[in-house]
Amino acid sequence: MKQKKKISPGKAIRRDWQLWIMIFPAVLYIAIFCYGPMYGLQLAFRDYDFSKGITGGNWAGFKYFMQYFQSPMFLPTIKNTFVIAFFSLICGFPVPIILAIAINSIKGQKWKRSVQTAVYLPYFISTVVLVAILQILLSPSTGILSHALRAVGIVGEKANLLGDPSAFVPVYVISGIWQSAGWNSIIFIAALAAVDGQLYDASKVDGANRWQQVWHVELPAILPTIIILLIMNMGGILSVGFEKTFLMQNALNKSVSEVISTYVYNVGLKSSQFSFGSAVGLFNTIVNFIFLVIANQVSKRSADISLM
Repeated sequence: MKQKKKISPGKAIRRDWQLWIMIFPAVLYIAIFCYGPMYGLQLAFRDYDFSKGITGGNWAGFKYFMQYFQSPMFLPTIKNTFVIAFFSLICGFPVPIILAIAINSIKGQKWKRSVQTAVYLPYFISTVVLVAILQILLSPSTGILSHALRAVGIVGEKANLLGDPSAFVPVYVISGIWQSAGWNSIIFIAALAAVDGQLYDASKVDGANRWQQVWHVELPAILPTIIILLIMNMGGILSVGFEKTFLMQNALNKSVSEVISTYVYNVGLKSSQFSFGSAVGLFNTIVNFIFLVIANQVSKRSADISLM
């Protein structure tokens, strides 16, 4: 059996130059906007001085990391960030899969497209508008949703869902699911569309009902997609969005809404402690990377599916 000749990188580039031209803008974007700013990571290890620039400050080592670890806000911010991210993942990840399977079950194409459009629309609502809608709907005095929840006995008469610390996480997670579930289902709908129709026919011949088709045909077909997306979501386990958390935050719920990103803003930026803010942000990134690697390795060993 003849061995294939190894092609030099130069020849490979000349052979596929059209493809390289196509990916060049993406590579350039990543290089400039993703890797370029990494130059500023050294702020986490320096005493930043406006007059001396990024590289002019005295070397501080792990001073700002230790400052964060010894801060009374270290454990609360880690806990709050993890709780919000954990429940967003546990409650929010299965919903797009269920939604995709439900949409895939719709027979009429016109009705199917209408449902898809309806569930995609919330994704295009900006975070500011979403929080404004929540404030209107959940207002203790005039909120329609608050009155409805009181009528069925879910909340008390004087409940303030946006000010109650115990209600912050459920409101954050449920509103996030409502906004993003439809959009996140697109990739699963695309994966389901690629399922061979002969598998459905064979399952019908074997007497499988709709639930059995979902369990034995559709879920195994989209399992690689599910695992890859789960790994990617695990990589952002401590990356709770700043905008929504900041806009929903108030004096009443701050004990549970102060996450790493809002803490960096309040302490690092508003107080001009840029080195401290950089250290906290770098710590957050390292933890996310560790979660990503662990999830990838677990998936690789258990299901032989991984990102690398």
